[in-house]
Amino acid sequence: MAALSLPPSSSAGASHQWPISDPGSLDGDPDGHASSPFLAVPISDEASRDGDADEAQSPIPISPAVDSPPAVDSPPAATDSPAAPPSLLHLSFNQDHGCFAAGTDQGFRIYNCDPFREIFRRDFDGGGVGLVEMLFRCNILALVGGGPRPNYPPNKVMIWDDHQSRCIGELSFRSEVRAVRLRRDRIIVVLDHKIFAYNFADLKLVHQIETVPNPKGLCAVSQQQGSLVLVCPGGQKGQVRVEHYGARKTKFIVAHDSRIACFALSQDGRFIATASSKGTLVRVFSTLDGSLVQEVRRGADRAEIHSLAFSANNQWLAVSSDKGTIHVFSLKIDQASTATDKLSVPLDPNSATPAASSSMSFIKGVLPKYFHSEWSVAQFRLHEGSQYIVAFGHQKNTVVILGMDGSFYRCAFDPASGGEMMQLECHNFLKTGDTF
Repeated sequence: MAALSLPPSSSAGASHQWPISDPGSLDGDPDGHASSPFLAVPISDEASRDGDADEAQSPIPISPAVDSPPAVDSPPAATDSPAAPPSLLHLSFNQDHGCFAAGTDQGFRIYNCDPFREIFRRDFDGGGVGLVEMLFRCNILALVGGGPRPNYPPNKVMIWDDHQSRCIGELSFRSEVRAVRLRRDRIIVVLDHKIFAYNFADLKLVHQIETVPNPKGLCAVSQQQGSLVLVCPGGQKGQVRVEHYGARKTKFIVAHDSRIACFALSQDGRFIATASSKGTLVRVFSTLDGSLVQEVRRGADRAEIHSLAFSANNQWLAVSSDKGTIHVFSLKIDQASTATDKLSVPLDPNSATPAASSSMSFIKGVLPKYFHSEWSVAQFRLHEGSQYIVAFGHQKNTVVILGMDGSFYRCAFDPASGGEMMQLECHNFLKTGDTF
């Protein structure tokens, strides 16, 4: 799941509380309800209780969640939307890429991707939300304060229940929160040097991981029901760590020589795509055994990769960067081999037959690797230097692109002929009714 946000800073330990019972069935009605468009999740009235704390530090005491949760400068209650246009602080897709959330310096907004429309907004009289994480389409969201006037402390994860229009719990840490990832059964909180995993139902701390400095909050979790797979930076530069919680196995993958800049996990948790700070190559690995299954080239010049995304069937990989071009690559993953997790990859991705590969083999000893790299099938060109995140749409062979300038694009690509994508629609989601 891809996300963009303005990062805070620092790292350390946590304490927590949680007045929620069963996360339940969380696939809601996309049209929603009049008061809240989310599917309701049952909320317990039981008192909050203390949970496990970071072993390295004493827990931070926190009070039970109330109607007015602890906040920076006592954030005001939600009000009608102000006239002044908001400034974007964060963008992220939900788990199935059917919706996206925008954190602003005035609150947060939720949008549907196809058809595109604003579902609802919650404004806090100028209070900023720096991180918004949806849980599919249910009424529970995770919020973290941000911007020049944070609505909540940046070192707390506030659990917002939209049916009650209030925060019902919080997770408190000793440093600013970099990212939050949600599953039906887990809440994952990312700090600068640590990652904490909690049970969703009772907020019990079940695991914590030490990482290299992680200012971007890099972390991904599988979303299919069943065994949880979590990917995060490893303990050294260029390394990723894969946690298979069902198998109780940890796998370290040396993905790049330079620092990891971005990665994405397939929804089934079988594959991870990684990019380094150089931003020229993207590598796809098996999370099971750490083997390299494919390598594709974004370009020859250095670039900052903003997002990577697998299609739902693992057939395509999308990449966005500060170069302003969205790339779609074809993945050579044999779907019939799922049972054995074996991947079918030709020795030479550009050759149709072994004979063609052998006849050109002498050239590869002379020409740089650049000339026989695997390039994207389709492209869509935007403004260079802007920040965009990308995901695959629910319509076949479509991608959805979100920009930190408030732009929304939906495009279609031809899997056979490739080339430039066709723009299907374009909007400025911060200005209702406006288009780019």
